[in-house]
Amino acid sequence: MIRRLAYYGICAGVVLNLLSLAVPRAAAQEGQEGKPAETGAAKSRPQPVPKGGPAPRAADGHVDLSGVWFPGTAGGFSFNPALRRQFDPKATPEEPPPFQPWAAAKIKAMTTTDFELGRASVNCMPRGVPGMFLIDPYPFQLVQTPGLFVQLDELNNNWRVVHTDGRAHNAEPDPSFDGDEVGHWDGDTLVIDVIGIDERTWNNFTGWFHSDQEHVIERVSRPSMNYLVVQVTIEDPKVLSKPWTSAPRVWTLGHEDLLEYYCTNNQDVEQYKQLKSKESSGNNK
Repeated sequence: MIRRLAYYGICAGVVLNLLSLAVPRAAAQEGQEGKPAETGAAKSRPQPVPKGGPAPRAADGHVDLSGVWFPGTAGGFSFNPALRRQFDPKATPEEPPPFQPWAAAKIKAMTTTDFELGRASVNCMPRGVPGMFLIDPYPFQLVQTPGLFVQLDELNNNWRVVHTDGRAHNAEPDPSFDGDEVGHWDGDTLVIDVIGIDERTWNNFTGWFHSDQEHVIERVSRPSMNYLVVQVTIEDPKVLSKPWTSAPRVWTLGHEDLLEYYCTNNQDVEQYKQLKSKESSGNNK
């Protein structure tokens, strides 16, 4: 737990250092938010946790996804980037988002400060869907009961509830950060179908905005006792030229409770707005 608190301190330090630069670098690339500098532990040989045997099953026969899950293969918090890595791009390559030309041009015109101003963490907003999986470097807890799937994120203590009893989407859902989401089982995989996602959310740390037509499909499975795999497909006919599917991303079972983590009284957004004003006026000093 102390090591995780130290990690949060490093993340805050990274942001403060960025603010002191005339032309700040991106605080994080997708999946590497607040990545600390290499230490002796980071250079150590990776030691992924074993598979641990078959996954447990719930009383209704479905694979039980319940547990506290950490990104990567460490089975807990680790400064080792090899253990935090959630997929091997050589084994399971992930193509860049297929943006339509106008969307690609809009993102290309964004500055590093724009990226920071658009980030949920700077604005104390939820990551939303699919950010709760795709851009969350902290652990989360899954709770599964017959007909119900609950995700509790350590990051900002976000949570969501997904009905898995076969019900349909609301006919006219109000936009929300987690969207209108319903789930069903496809064999041993839980499929979560999400529409009505608030347009303030991004799908990565570097400007991947979306439209009101975004449709997200998350496939969650537990191939063994200690491993969870999530694969996400995003359809957005207004922004993407075709659907995008992520690489299968890995989490491992942890054995400690989530920490309390809230974003409160965040002053970063005002400082980034000042940087943006300087950029707009051509003064980067």
